[in-house]
Amino acid sequence: MNRLKVLALIGGISKDSLNKRLYHELVKHNTANIVLQTCELSTLPFYSQDIENNPPESVVHFQGLVKEADAVLFITPEYNRSFPGVLKNAIDWGSRPLQNNLWRRKPAAIIGASLGKIGTFGAQQHLKNVCCFLDMNLMHQPEFYFDASASMDATGVVAGSIEFIQMYLSKFAEFCEGL
Repeated sequence: MNRLKVLALIGGISKDSLNKRLYHELVKHNTANIVLQTCELSTLPFYSQDIENNPPESVVHFQGLVKEADAVLFITPEYNRSFPGVLKNAIDWGSRPLQNNLWRRKPAAIIGASLGKIGTFGAQQHLKNVCCFLDMNLMHQPEFYFDASASMDATGVVAGSIEFIQMYLSKFAEFCEGL
């Protein structure tokens, strides 16, 4: 069986982003039948209809990664009870023009890290609405709200969190393979 190619889109773009750290922990502890890769969303220009039919190379590259991916894993922080604009911008570039929506029927899951037990709940709920509109196949269970203050230290994730990460990635692989 081929390994699933999963494109991880990380909404935290700061160099010390908890969500970037979480992505690296996912890669480090991945035992599922998936290959994780990511891309830098900060290189994408703001979406504009003026350039959607002749997009810059960064957009063409990004759209190619979305097309090649078997599935998408959104890794989002929460800003003002929603997901970050850089993530919305990437989603817009993948959905436009609408008749070429690259997200349609693409398997997806949403996770997020914060310094609180439910810190990414609002962001994930908004992102679920967008994914639903774009006709993505979204995994709803298990949910993944990662409390970095309790589950991660300077060296990485703590022991109990490793098992949760491995279980979650395995469930995501099963979900994708079942579609």
